[in-house]
Amino acid sequence: MKLSHSSRLEIIPVAPFDFRLTVKKPAGWSLFNAGEIYEDGTLWTATRLLGTLVGLKLRSLGTVEKLRMQVTIFTHRPLPAEKRREMRSTLETLTGADQDLKEFYSVAKRDEILRHTVEDLYGMHDTQAAYLFNSVVLSICLQMAKLDRSTKMMAAVTQNYGDRVEFDGREVVVEPSAERIAGLEPKEFAKRCNLGYRAKYIVAAAKMVARGFPDTLEIMAMKPEEAKEKLMELPGVGDYAADIINPHGGFPIDAWSVDVFGKLFFGKEPDDRREAIEEVKQEGVRRWGDFAWLAFFYVAQDLENLSKRLGTRLRLQ
Repeated sequence: MKLSHSSRLEIIPVAPFDFRLTVKKPAGWSLFNAGEIYEDGTLWTATRLLGTLVGLKLRSLGTVEKLRMQVTIFTHRPLPAEKRREMRSTLETLTGADQDLKEFYSVAKRDEILRHTVEDLYGMHDTQAAYLFNSVVLSICLQMAKLDRSTKMMAAVTQNYGDRVEFDGREVVVEPSAERIAGLEPKEFAKRCNLGYRAKYIVAAAKMVARGFPDTLEIMAMKPEEAKEKLMELPGVGDYAADIINPHGGFPIDAWSVDVFGKLFFGKEPDDRREAIEEVKQEGVRRWGDFAWLAFFYVAQDLENLSKRLGTRLRLQ
């Protein structure tokens, strides 16, 4: 699909805001989809935003302490003025531009682990998925699999069922809609994308989302625990997956992160990972409270530097 109509707007993020660290995170996490293109302070991406398939060109102007983000929205049809205003407000939230990090930084600078991460990643803001179903697929693919395997599964889903959009001389592949996945036969879906048992959960979750499950902004409007309970209604989404999807954040501990945080908290990787998950999760929440997700997020993006600073070896995947 060619997106030939464009609208331009500007967003002034809450400082400090490091554009590159925020939209192209060190651990490889994408802003909105895995097919994004980043070059010299500009990101080309695409997503389903407020029910509309859009291409986005985000450009950084200024400095970390005084940044302006120039946004061009590309659509198939012209956007009404009211829709442009709604998209601007939504993008402020999704890109983390309206997020104030000052209180978190104040706490982090007094913490023996986080003080290193906030120095390494100063100005990196947390971001949210524009299209909730993308996060659902991610959370299910991450279960019971190494990161490399999860990445290959998600890439296969996108390549086989995603949409290609052209705008501003670029082509970006967008993850598939819930409506498209909802119509698939799970066995064939599993075979084509090497998903195993996960296929039936992704298809079942897609059907639920397609019928009108709350979107990212509606989930954000809920209280954190209410949002988590709602997300756990989705097939294949348990405690760990809900913490990944939940825009309020959680402390998602699994077989990978239990090694990392077990070593950070207790000085060694646990002998029995499954047995240690709840203990490590409780320690993270006890230690960092309302900032547990931001702490997890910063540590996950800074493992290589953190390993060097602490004189240890934290597992990268």
